Amino acid sequence: MEFRIADTFTDSLAKLADQEQKAVKTTAFDLQVNPTSPGMRFHKLDKPRDKNFWSIRVNNDIRLIVHKTDTSLLLCYVGHHNDAYRWAERRKLQTHPKTGAAQLVEVRETIQEVVVPRYIDVEQPAPPKPALFAAVDDDTLLSYGVPPEWMDDVRQADEDTVLELTDRLPAEAAEALLELATGGTPGVPEPVIADTDPFEHPDAQRRFRVMANIEELQRALDYPWEKWTVFLHPAQQDLVERQYGGPARVSGSAGTGKTVVALHRAVFLAKTYSDARVLLTTFSDTLADALRWKLRMLVGNEPRLFERIEIHSVEDVGRRLHASCIKEPRLVDDTTLHEMLREASRDAGEHRFSDHFLWTEWNEVVDAWQLDGWEAYRDVARLGRKTRLGEKQRQLLWGIFEQVRRALAEKGLLTTAMMFAGIADHLKAKKARPYQFAVVDEAQDVGVPQLRFLAALAGSNPDGLFLAGDLGQRIFQPPFSWRSLGVDVRGRSHTLRVNYRTSHQIRQQADRLLPPELADVDGNTESRRGTVSVFNGPDPVINVCRDERDEATTVAAWVSQHRAEGLQPHEVGVFVRSASQLSRARAAIEAAGLEPLELSEHFDSQSGHVSICTMHLAKGLEFRAVVVMACDDEVIPLQERIEVVADDADLEEVYNTERHLLYVACTRARDHLLVTGVEPASEFLDDLCG
Repeated sequence: MEFRIADTFTDSLAKLADQEQKAVKTTAFDLQVNPTSPGMRFHKLDKPRDKNFWSIRVNNDIRLIVHKTDTSLLLCYVGHHNDAYRWAERRKLQTHPKTGAAQLVEVRETIQEVVVPRYIDVEQPAPPKPALFAAVDDDTLLSYGVPPEWMDDVRQADEDTVLELTDRLPAEAAEALLELATGGTPGVPEPVIADTDPFEHPDAQRRFRVMANIEELQRALDYPWEKWTVFLHPAQQDLVERQYGGPARVSGSAGTGKTVVALHRAVFLAKTYSDARVLLTTFSDTLADALRWKLRMLVGNEPRLFERIEIHSVEDVGRRLHASCIKEPRLVDDTTLHEMLREASRDAGEHRFSDHFLWTEWNEVVDAWQLDGWEAYRDVARLGRKTRLGEKQRQLLWGIFEQVRRALAEKGLLTTAMMFAGIADHLKAKKARPYQFAVVDEAQDVGVPQLRFLAALAGSNPDGLFLAGDLGQRIFQPPFSWRSLGVDVRGRSHTLRVNYRTSHQIRQQADRLLPPELADVDGNTESRRGTVSVFNGPDPVINVCRDERDEATTVAAWVSQHRAEGLQPHEVGVFVRSASQLSRARAAIEAAGLEPLELSEHFDSQSGHVSICTMHLAKGLEFRAVVVMACDDEVIPLQERIEVVADDADLEEVYNTERHLLYVACTRARDHLLVTGVEPASEFLDDLCG
């Protein structure tokens, strides 16, 4: 007997309390081991729309809804008695007549409204809004997976009703209609062969999973909500398995599945090339930890595959390879380097350049591009640096930077950029590579030295480098040309437009912080137009408080409310702009009677704690509920950054990255978002409110 679980089951399981979930899991395990056990209390429903629906008693109140035939058992839903029965009475499992995919379809009720004439004075009614799908023919709508009984409702849907409608349709139909409504053209899966198992259709495989053994069921039940973090949409499969013939990039706004595509790409390469070593990397240790956790979820039953995919931050990889191929790198710390720059600046005599300007010019131009002589610095384009420099000014500056380079060499110290340049040169001189493939997540925040190293690591392998990132989430690195480093992704870029992580309401509000289109230095454009979310949720809450005590009380009440609704502590994240505001986050969570866990360097999915961290460390993380606190004036955008701006032109870059930072923080949320600040609040909150 085939044993399956539906996504509606895992979604409903996540809404139950901890003890209720444990009881359900025990019943599910017993059911898989022996579905005919006398201990299984099957009950035939009184008014089923589908005669194969049964309920199973978990305890006095919890009921498990299953679809049972002679050859299969499908876990469909779990809930409290009345809720579970109502769900079953309004659903049926059917095969779509056009696509051939198995679908759990909500039964369309026919309601006849009795109209009683009333004669009152009313204002002239507003003209009806146009139907969104009136011009789409029936065959096309059916090919998108719209159930036949919902065709009339689809035909009548307008911009006010489309979201409520799509909430009640199968996912493939909902996504197609939302894409149509936003001006896109949905893709249609290849027609299935007649008499094919309806559960084998790509649209069905995203909803129903066969549980071959207890281990698979254990994984599915252990991560009922997190399942979407490694879910691959059938439309993304081609991006994972394609041969690109050169460096490739997948982009898309927050929540569109870039990380998931990167994870599956790494697994695909490891499976396809059994002798190859695959590097899955990103720009920080925190994100590398998160990737490792997700990869373990994805390939937990294939330990040998997990061993062949190495996951490290880019800097960690560079340090390891430099140590093994050249020698252990002695890296200079920021404090020492700052002092070297200040000493060289004093030796240069009177000039107008601040310590901050010298630090950024060194990091973003001289050291990043490894400029080793006056002519190289004189001619460099300085992309991303807005302050214009004449030749005399560059001569003065080069004297400062040349002195720093000599001081580093005398002490035997390397900057991180020098370390990457050294290992890149070493790799170029060798035919053998430590990794045959490199997959890079959050590539928008990989800097010049790191990308030069990754390009050398890929070597001549045409599919050796795969990058996933979003220009709208660039918060660490100034823009620069990838092409100048040999990473040309023109013609090999794809933008994801379906958001699986963040509700429509949160995504729409967060998008107000960014322009509809962003372009990189090489002219590649990423458009946010046409992006759709596959589910709805409550509107985000934006609250400007009187003072910090009022803010802590507001946040504590909001978190407590959602805890009472079943949200677990580890499903909540609280973010602030800088470390100096972490005490405000800590006070709010403690006021809610919960224990905060500060994420400093390593990702931790530990239950029982509410995660708190800065917005920078929130990058790449996801939570069901998110609080973004301390959005005060002079906190975001950070006044300290504005005060050290060299000229007005540089101010634009500061504001852009601060907006990106708030966008990143807000889009870590799946279902619930609260944004707070203290009067006077950040000007960015006006943009969020529209």
